[in-house]
Amino acid sequence: PHSSLISVFALSMSPLLSAPRPAAASAVRGVSAVRGVSQRPALGLGLNKRSSLGGSFRRSVATTSPPSASEAFFTPEEQNVLKQEHIELSGLQGKALRIQDQDWPKMHEVYANIPKECWEKDDVKSMAYAVISTALTVGTGLLAYLYIPLQASYWPAWLAYAIANGTFATGCWVIAHECGHNAFSNNKTLQDTVGYVLHSALLVPYFSWQRSHAVHHARTNHLSLGETHVPYVRGDNPEHINKGGPKLKVRDFMMSLGPIGNIFYGVARCFTHLVFGWPAYLLWGATGGPVRGTTNHFNPWAGVQEKDALFPGKWKKMVLFSDIGCVATFAALVAWGLSVGSVWPPLALYAAPLVFTNCWLVLYTWLQHTDVDIPHYAKDTWVWAKGAFSTVDRPYGAILDFLHHRIGSTHVAHHVDHTIPHYNAVEATEALKKAFPHLYMYDPTPVHQALFRVASKCIAVKPSGKGGQYVFTDQPLAA
Repeated sequence: PHSSLISVFALSMSPLLSAPRPAAASAVRGVSAVRGVSQRPALGLGLNKRSSLGGSFRRSVATTSPPSASEAFFTPEEQNVLKQEHIELSGLQGKALRIQDQDWPKMHEVYANIPKECWEKDDVKSMAYAVISTALTVGTGLLAYLYIPLQASYWPAWLAYAIANGTFATGCWVIAHECGHNAFSNNKTLQDTVGYVLHSALLVPYFSWQRSHAVHHARTNHLSLGETHVPYVRGDNPEHINKGGPKLKVRDFMMSLGPIGNIFYGVARCFTHLVFGWPAYLLWGATGGPVRGTTNHFNPWAGVQEKDALFPGKWKKMVLFSDIGCVATFAALVAWGLSVGSVWPPLALYAAPLVFTNCWLVLYTWLQHTDVDIPHYAKDTWVWAKGAFSTVDRPYGAILDFLHHRIGSTHVAHHVDHTIPHYNAVEATEALKKAFPHLYMYDPTPVHQALFRVASKCIAVKPSGKGGQYVFTDQPLAA
């Protein structure tokens, strides 16, 4: 076993990450509820002049379970082209690559298929979920404080506590996330108070994140204007964006070492992303939109200003107001350490669990829009539907769905409209699956397997040859 923190995290969480696969969705109808879609759509990537991935599915594109060897999604000719072009398939089996331009619906067409009650907010329900997550987090902290001796010999107990408490605190994170999306309450004062307190307690600048996350939703999987987990671009790159440089050379070198290099790179990238990814994003905009430069969620004047500023106009004041909450939390931690004459209580009871909370946050956001066969789009071809439906639901299991308010298993509905409360997201998800089976994405791959696949394979994209669409490749190309 690996000795890194990510190995401990993955092994500890593996029982929670296992979940039964849902039944397959209904087959694609000849005409969807809003917009027609062929039952036998061509892949049509047009990867190069030599190859054409024509042909058809051997079964419906709406099927959510992976195909068996005897009923593959692609014809032998198509599989050969995918292999030649080094395009791998996830549990989605290339479903996102089969969507044709005429299949993308307008926003109002999508909304028309979601029951109106899905947008209804219930203050009692919202507060109940906030109280449950907070009680679990604070309660486990008190139990650890009272019953686990602060001694080196008890490190296994403290590690178990950090994993459990960090997992519970992620529920608080998600509730604050819901507040930032205006999905918590129609009472804006209540909503922002809850969100500000919970996020500040987790050292998250509430309004700063609210703004940057809104940009992420507005430009999901947009190669230049996207925000968070924007990939590097290899090969033909007319927009001259996010070329990667030295980081891609490191990846190419590790690939040259064969399977061992790939495993080492994947594990190392899991560790760096999960442990350092969130603070790196807050402090210098790591994986953020390339057009915005080096941003900082605590300094609204960092990065590009004017047109492409991450925090334009009034948002600068909101960033500074967010800073106050984070500074207050940090000051309280310092005061705590000084009062007990040691840094260990704050580190053991607060900082260690926060590392695992941040791990969960990055894991969710990374896997929600990234996989080997999930495309990204250039500015001239990106549209709202492409961003919203480039989102993937995954099987996190009943325990994590409860603790984290289904943030990973109903995320497609969340990106269709982020003002839908999480307790209505299942109903919204079912409506989307029924109306748009050719667009709804669910990958049944166990989460820990999907995480390693994404970490080791999803580094840079290249043009697919299909009008502004880019697909992931792990092959060396001219950067």
